[in-house]
Amino acid sequence: MTVTLQLLIVWAIGWGGNVALSRSGHPVARPLVPVIFGVTLLILWEIAVRGFNVPGVILPAPSDIAARFATSLPILWADLVQTFFKGALSGYAIGCGAAFLTAIAVDRSGFLQHGLLPVGNFIAALPIVGTAPILVMWFGFDWESKAAVVTIMVFFPMLINTVAGLQETTPMQRDLMATYSASYTQTLIKLRLPAAMPFIFNGLKISTTLALVGAIVAEFFGSPTVGMGFRISTSVGQLALDMVWAEIVMAALAGSAFYGVIAAIEKGVTFWHPSQRE
Repeated sequence: MTVTLQLLIVWAIGWGGNVALSRSGHPVARPLVPVIFGVTLLILWEIAVRGFNVPGVILPAPSDIAARFATSLPILWADLVQTFFKGALSGYAIGCGAAFLTAIAVDRSGFLQHGLLPVGNFIAALPIVGTAPILVMWFGFDWESKAAVVTIMVFFPMLINTVAGLQETTPMQRDLMATYSASYTQTLIKLRLPAAMPFIFNGLKISTTLALVGAIVAEFFGSPTVGMGFRISTSVGQLALDMVWAEIVMAALAGSAFYGVIAAIEKGVTFWHPSQRE
Protein backbone atom coordinates (compact mmCIF):
# COMPACT_ATOMS: atom_id res chain seq x y z
CA MET A 1 0.00 0.00 0.00
CA THR A 2 1.45 3.35 -1.02
CA VAL A 3 1.96 6.22 1.40
CA THR A 4 -0.52 8.39 -0.50
CA LEU A 5 -3.20 5.71 -0.25
CA GLN A 6 -2.58 5.33 3.49
CA LEU A 7 -2.96 9.08 3.94
CA LEU A 8 -6.24 9.10 1.99
CA ILE A 9 -7.65 6.17 3.98
CA VAL A 10 -6.79 7.73 7.35
CA TRP A 11 -8.24 11.08 6.26
CA ALA A 12 -11.44 9.43 5.00
CA ILE A 13 -11.90 7.51 8.28
CA GLY A 14 -11.34 10.61 10.40
CA TRP A 15 -13.56 12.79 8.22
CA GLY A 16 -16.35 10.20 8.12
CA GLY A 17 -16.24 9.70 11.88
CA ASN A 18 -16.49 13.43 12.54
CA VAL A 19 -19.36 13.86 10.08
CA ALA A 20 -21.27 11.01 11.68
CA LEU A 21 -20.71 12.41 15.18
CA SER A 22 -21.74 15.92 14.14
CA ARG A 23 -24.98 14.67 12.62
CA SER A 24 -25.82 12.49 15.60
CA GLY A 25 -26.36 15.47 17.90
CA HIS A 26 -25.05 13.44 20.85
CA PRO A 27 -23.70 15.55 23.76
CA VAL A 28 -20.33 13.80 23.51
CA ALA A 29 -19.94 14.98 19.91
CA ARG A 30 -18.84 18.53 20.79
CA PRO A 31 -15.67 17.56 22.75
CA LEU A 32 -14.98 14.43 20.69
CA VAL A 33 -14.98 16.00 17.21
CA PRO A 34 -11.88 18.20 17.75
CA VAL A 35 -10.11 15.32 19.48
CA ILE A 36 -10.68 13.02 16.50
CA PHE A 37 -9.59 15.79 14.12
CA GLY A 38 -6.37 16.39 16.08
CA VAL A 39 -5.54 12.67 16.32
CA THR A 40 -6.17 12.31 12.60
CA LEU A 41 -3.73 15.10 11.82
CA LEU A 42 -1.08 13.52 14.06
CA ILE A 43 -1.51 10.14 12.35
CA LEU A 44 -1.26 11.78 8.93
CA TRP A 45 1.88 13.61 10.08
CA GLU A 46 3.44 10.35 11.33
CA ILE A 47 2.63 8.43 8.15
CA ALA A 48 3.90 11.22 5.88
CA VAL A 49 7.21 11.64 7.74
CA ARG A 50 7.87 7.90 7.97
CA GLY A 51 6.62 7.06 4.49
CA PHE A 52 8.48 9.82 2.65
CA ASN A 53 11.63 9.48 4.83
CA VAL A 54 11.62 13.12 5.86
CA PRO A 55 14.85 13.92 7.76
CA GLY A 56 14.43 14.70 11.44
CA VAL A 57 16.25 18.01 11.00
CA ILE A 58 13.46 19.09 8.63
CA LEU A 59 10.37 17.72 10.40
CA PRO A 60 10.50 15.12 13.19
CA ALA A 61 7.68 12.60 13.55
CA PRO A 62 5.14 13.06 16.37
CA SER A 63 6.40 9.88 18.01
CA ASP A 64 9.95 11.30 18.13
CA ILE A 65 8.64 14.56 19.59
CA ALA A 66 6.65 12.63 22.21
CA ALA A 67 9.71 10.57 23.15
CA ARG A 68 11.85 13.70 23.49
CA PHE A 69 9.11 15.37 25.52
CA ALA A 70 8.91 12.42 27.92
CA THR A 71 12.68 12.20 28.41
CA SER A 72 13.17 15.97 28.83
CA LEU A 73 10.48 16.76 31.40
CA PRO A 74 12.90 18.25 34.00
CA ILE A 75 14.37 20.61 31.37
CA LEU A 76 10.95 21.52 29.99
CA TRP A 77 9.62 22.22 33.48
CA ALA A 78 12.56 24.47 34.34
CA ASP A 79 12.06 26.36 31.08
CA LEU A 80 8.33 26.68 31.80
CA VAL A 81 8.97 28.09 35.27
CA GLN A 82 11.44 30.66 33.94
CA THR A 83 9.42 31.78 30.92
CA PHE A 84 5.80 31.36 31.95
CA PHE A 85 5.60 31.65 35.73
CA LYS A 86 8.31 34.29 36.14
CA GLY A 87 8.30 36.31 32.92
CA ALA A 88 4.87 35.90 31.33
CA LEU A 89 2.67 35.78 34.44
CA SER A 90 4.38 38.67 36.23
CA GLY A 91 4.24 40.86 33.11
CA TYR A 92 0.63 39.81 32.53
CA ALA A 93 -0.40 40.82 36.05
CA ILE A 94 1.48 44.13 35.94
CA GLY A 95 0.32 45.06 32.43
CA CYS A 96 -3.33 44.12 32.86
CA GLY A 97 -3.55 45.70 36.31
CA ALA A 98 -1.97 48.95 35.13
CA ALA A 99 -4.21 48.98 32.04
CA PHE A 100 -7.33 48.54 34.18
CA LEU A 101 -6.42 51.46 36.44
CA THR A 102 -5.44 53.60 33.45
CA ALA A 103 -8.76 52.81 31.76
CA ILE A 104 -10.65 54.19 34.76
CA ALA A 105 -8.52 57.35 34.61
CA VAL A 106 -9.14 57.63 30.86
CA ASP A 107 -12.87 57.21 31.45
CA ARG A 108 -12.80 60.11 33.91
CA SER A 109 -10.72 62.41 31.70
CA GLY A 110 -11.66 63.46 28.19
CA PHE A 111 -8.11 64.76 27.70
CA LEU A 112 -6.64 61.32 28.33
CA GLN A 113 -9.29 59.67 26.15
CA HIS A 114 -8.38 61.82 23.16
CA GLY A 115 -4.66 62.01 23.88
CA LEU A 116 -3.59 58.66 25.34
CA LEU A 117 -5.53 56.17 23.21
CA PRO A 118 -4.04 57.27 19.84
CA VAL A 119 -0.57 57.07 21.37
CA GLY A 120 -1.47 53.63 22.72
CA ASN A 121 -2.51 52.43 19.28
CA PHE A 122 0.82 53.64 17.90
CA ILE A 123 2.86 51.90 20.59
CA ALA A 124 0.83 48.70 20.25
CA ALA A 125 1.77 48.65 16.54
CA LEU A 126 5.52 48.68 17.29
CA PRO A 127 7.15 45.32 16.41
CA ILE A 128 8.16 43.28 19.43
CA VAL A 129 11.45 42.31 17.76
CA GLY A 130 12.38 45.99 17.82
CA THR A 131 11.43 46.81 21.41
CA ALA A 132 12.53 43.55 23.05
CA PRO A 133 16.32 44.10 22.63
CA ILE A 134 16.02 47.58 24.13
CA LEU A 135 14.14 46.33 27.17
CA VAL A 136 16.61 43.47 27.62
CA MET A 137 19.44 46.01 27.70
CA TRP A 138 17.53 48.15 30.21
CA PHE A 139 16.36 45.45 32.63
CA GLY A 140 19.02 42.76 32.21
CA PHE A 141 18.95 39.18 30.97
CA ASP A 142 16.82 37.63 33.72
CA TRP A 143 13.02 37.39 33.88
CA GLU A 144 12.55 41.10 34.66
CA SER A 145 13.22 42.13 31.05
CA LYS A 146 10.75 39.51 29.80
CA ALA A 147 8.13 40.81 32.22
CA ALA A 148 8.72 44.32 30.87
CA VAL A 149 8.18 43.12 27.28
CA VAL A 150 5.01 41.30 28.28
CA THR A 151 3.75 44.36 30.18
CA ILE A 152 4.01 46.51 27.06
CA MET A 153 2.40 43.84 24.87
CA VAL A 154 -0.67 43.30 27.06
CA PHE A 155 -1.14 46.86 28.31
CA PHE A 156 -2.84 48.47 25.33
CA PRO A 157 -5.15 45.59 24.26
CA MET A 158 -6.38 45.44 27.85
CA LEU A 159 -6.68 49.23 28.02
CA ILE A 160 -8.70 49.53 24.81
CA ASN A 161 -11.09 46.71 25.75
CA THR A 162 -11.65 48.09 29.25
CA VAL A 163 -12.32 51.62 27.99
CA ALA A 164 -14.80 50.23 25.46
CA GLY A 165 -16.51 48.21 28.18
CA LEU A 166 -16.87 51.20 30.49
CA GLN A 167 -18.75 52.99 27.70
CA GLU A 168 -21.13 50.08 27.18
CA THR A 169 -23.92 51.31 29.46
CA THR A 170 -26.76 53.26 27.90
CA PRO A 171 -27.61 56.92 28.73
CA MET A 172 -30.89 55.74 30.27
CA GLN A 173 -29.05 53.47 32.70
CA ARG A 174 -26.66 56.25 33.71
CA ASP A 175 -29.55 58.70 34.11
CA LEU A 176 -31.29 56.21 36.37
CA MET A 177 -28.22 56.06 38.62
CA ALA A 178 -28.13 59.86 38.63
CA THR A 179 -31.75 60.01 39.81
CA TYR A 180 -30.69 57.86 42.77
CA SER A 181 -27.95 60.45 43.55
CA ALA A 182 -25.29 57.81 42.98
CA SER A 183 -21.71 59.06 42.98
CA TYR A 184 -19.24 58.24 40.23
CA THR A 185 -17.70 55.50 42.36
CA GLN A 186 -21.09 53.94 43.12
CA THR A 187 -22.08 54.07 39.46
CA LEU A 188 -18.74 52.56 38.47
CA ILE A 189 -18.95 49.66 40.91
CA LYS A 190 -22.65 48.85 40.66
CA LEU A 191 -23.37 49.57 36.99
CA ARG A 192 -20.45 50.25 34.69
CA LEU A 193 -17.92 47.65 35.83
CA PRO A 194 -20.44 44.77 35.73
CA ALA A 195 -21.50 45.86 32.24
CA ALA A 196 -17.84 46.09 31.19
CA MET A 197 -16.91 42.60 32.41
CA PRO A 198 -17.33 40.87 29.01
CA PHE A 199 -14.99 43.44 27.46
CA ILE A 200 -12.51 43.19 30.33
CA PHE A 201 -12.36 39.43 30.05
CA ASN A 202 -11.99 39.71 26.30
CA GLY A 203 -8.86 41.80 26.91
CA LEU A 204 -7.64 39.32 29.53
CA LYS A 205 -8.09 36.38 27.14
CA ILE A 206 -6.32 38.17 24.29
CA SER A 207 -3.47 38.99 26.65
CA THR A 208 -2.96 35.34 27.67
CA THR A 209 -1.56 34.47 24.24
CA LEU A 210 0.36 37.73 23.91
CA ALA A 211 2.03 37.22 27.29
CA LEU A 212 3.58 33.85 26.49
CA VAL A 213 4.60 34.85 22.97
CA GLY A 214 6.19 38.06 24.25
CA ALA A 215 8.18 36.25 26.94
CA ILE A 216 9.48 33.64 24.49
CA VAL A 217 10.46 36.21 21.86
CA ALA A 218 12.21 38.37 24.46
CA GLU A 219 14.38 35.41 25.44
CA PHE A 220 15.77 35.26 21.92
CA PHE A 221 17.63 38.51 22.64
CA GLY A 222 19.23 37.48 25.92
CA SER A 223 18.39 35.24 28.84
CA PRO A 224 20.05 32.98 31.41
CA THR A 225 20.74 29.42 30.33
CA VAL A 226 17.14 28.43 30.92
CA GLY A 227 13.83 29.38 29.34
CA MET A 228 11.70 28.39 26.36
CA GLY A 229 13.08 31.03 24.02
CA PHE A 230 16.66 30.21 25.00
CA ARG A 231 16.07 26.48 24.53
CA ILE A 232 14.40 26.94 21.14
CA SER A 233 17.18 29.17 19.79
CA THR A 234 20.00 26.90 21.01
CA SER A 235 18.23 23.72 19.85
CA VAL A 236 17.77 25.16 16.38
CA GLY A 237 21.50 25.86 16.25
CA GLN A 238 22.15 22.24 17.28
CA LEU A 239 19.62 20.93 14.70
CA ALA A 240 17.70 19.28 17.56
CA LEU A 241 14.29 19.92 16.01
CA ASP A 242 12.59 17.36 18.25
CA MET A 243 13.53 19.49 21.28
CA VAL A 244 12.22 22.60 19.52
CA TRP A 245 8.89 20.90 18.92
CA ALA A 246 8.82 19.61 22.52
CA GLU A 247 9.15 23.23 23.72
CA ILE A 248 6.41 24.28 21.31
CA VAL A 249 4.12 21.57 22.71
CA MET A 250 4.87 22.70 26.27
CA ALA A 251 4.16 26.32 25.35
CA ALA A 252 0.91 25.33 23.65
CA LEU A 253 -0.21 23.33 26.70
CA ALA A 254 0.65 26.17 29.09
CA GLY A 255 -1.03 28.79 26.90
CA SER A 256 -4.18 26.69 26.47
CA ALA A 257 -4.39 26.03 30.22
CA PHE A 258 -3.90 29.72 30.98
CA TYR A 259 -6.62 30.70 28.51
CA GLY A 260 -8.92 28.02 29.93
CA VAL A 261 -8.49 29.33 33.48
CA ILE A 262 -9.40 32.88 32.41
CA ALA A 263 -12.36 31.58 30.38
CA ALA A 264 -13.62 29.57 33.37
CA ILE A 265 -13.39 32.63 35.62
CA GLU A 266 -15.23 34.65 32.98
CA LYS A 267 -18.03 32.10 32.87
CA GLY A 268 -18.51 32.39 36.62
CA VAL A 269 -18.36 36.19 36.70
CA THR A 270 -20.43 36.94 33.58
CA PHE A 271 -22.96 34.12 33.89
CA TRP A 272 -25.73 36.63 33.22
CA HIS A 273 -24.37 37.65 29.81
CA PRO A 274 -26.03 36.16 26.67
CA SER A 275 -22.68 34.80 25.46
CA GLN A 276 -22.51 32.49 28.49
CA ARG A 277 -25.98 31.02 28.10
CA GLU A 278 -26.30 27.53 26.71
